Amino acid sequence: MGRTAVPFLSSIAATLLPWLNRCMEHDKHPREVSEQMISAQEALERLQAGNQRFVSGVQSLSTLSSRARRSDLVAGQAPFAIILGCSDSRVPAEIVFDQGLGDLFVIRVAGNIIAPSLVGSVEFAADKFGTRLVVVLGHSHCGAIQATLEELERPSANRSPNLHSIVDRIRPSVQSLLETELKHNYDELFRQAVRANIRTSTNHLRHGSPILEKLIASDGLLVVGAEYSLETGVVDFFDGLP
Repeated sequence: MGRTAVPFLSSIAATLLPWLNRCMEHDKHPREVSEQMISAQEALERLQAGNQRFVSGVQSLSTLSSRARRSDLVAGQAPFAIILGCSDSRVPAEIVFDQGLGDLFVIRVAGNIIAPSLVGSVEFAADKFGTRLVVVLGHSHCGAIQATLEELERPSANRSPNLHSIVDRIRPSVQSLLETELKHNYDELFRQAVRANIRTSTNHLRHGSPILEKLIASDGLLVVGAEYSLETGVVDFFDGLP
């Protein structure tokens, strides 16, 4: 090996070692399907740590080894968090939280709205797997929010009835904002509408399901709201934190 190769390899090692150390620290205790479910607080901390890795461009070893976990997951799953998020292609929950196969129970729908089938999906995961954290994940520049604001300002008779059903579920949470001074500042109106819609969904989950209400009251279930920034990649948990 030439002399010039040694400094080059040393620089590569110096770059990779800190990354590997961080990954190994995260994976000292690999999760197994059969392990006892973690608390909502610990699940929240895992998501926050995973998002920090995503923003920093670091992947955990558990994410990289997801293929090796496939056979382990055939027998069952034990997702540590339930994510009700938007269908937007720019906000894949497993990636923005740096998680692997079997880690998250993900439900996606345009506008992260609440409907009976979506509540039922959350109930299923919370009851079946004992998952104790539910996150409603919205995001900046949400197309469903934009469509709702446009409909409120300029109603359209030609819009698809299926799209109307999404807009109608978002409408109550943002309509009141148009009656404030925010109507003169569209950008701020949009930002506030995104968060108002997330809060509406979290409140519905907390108070619109007897099953979830019981789990919240007596079994440590936590429902929180969060917003993902398309600009920075940061997830801001802002609603319902303990």
